[in-house]
Amino acid sequence: MPNESILIVDDEKGIVDFSRLYLAEEGFRVFSAASGMEALALLRKQKIDLIVLDIMLPDIEGTELCLSIRKLTDCPIIFASCKSNDIDKVIALGAGGDDYITKPFSGLELVARVKAHLRRNRLMEDRKFAADATVEYQDIRINKDTYEVCCGDRAISLSAKEFQILALLMSNPKRIYTVEQIYEAVWKENSLDGDSRTIIVYIGNIRKKIEPDPGSPKFILTVRGVGYKFNADLKKKD
Repeated sequence: MPNESILIVDDEKGIVDFSRLYLAEEGFRVFSAASGMEALALLRKQKIDLIVLDIMLPDIEGTELCLSIRKLTDCPIIFASCKSNDIDKVIALGAGGDDYITKPFSGLELVARVKAHLRRNRLMEDRKFAADATVEYQDIRINKDTYEVCCGDRAISLSAKEFQILALLMSNPKRIYTVEQIYEAVWKENSLDGDSRTIIVYIGNIRKKIEPDPGSPKFILTVRGVGYKFNADLKKKD
């Protein structure tokens, strides 16, 4: 899928430049970090679809860093290392990695592995999405397969983007989303300065259509200074 984001965590500039060249040629957006701290800082502000992680970093072992990364994202992680012993691979995969590639590697092998893991990850997400097609809380029900929305016995007409925003919030009712995170999840691209206003407008439109009192919403709640969340206190229907 075009514009998927790859993070290369490696302090060897030659490896980073080499990997970036091949991945960018395939249409990926490539980010890099030369240390564990830099990688964690980037992951906190940027959505990443796959990580290529060096074992030996200047400030932290790659396996230890992987444990911290797993608290932020479950995206595929491919370890890259000069070490080729089986025990090193077992430790790396046991720390939360999905694959292991030995340096020096070819650009074609890297691209093939990246594509394979992203393809597998998309299939898993699609299956999970399909399994949870219907989500219902109190009087509101959505079907993610058909894009249908019902409030009680009343059918609600939402645009595609309005529905996707509502589905995102309802599917993760305990999570607070910033406007940037909502934009990037729905539009599948980085949020720019003017995009926060877009989300505010969309949220307002959704509230007008589903809330009994849009001025005092009970479904989509505003978390001041942070963003929006779906009201997890509503009783979910079985």
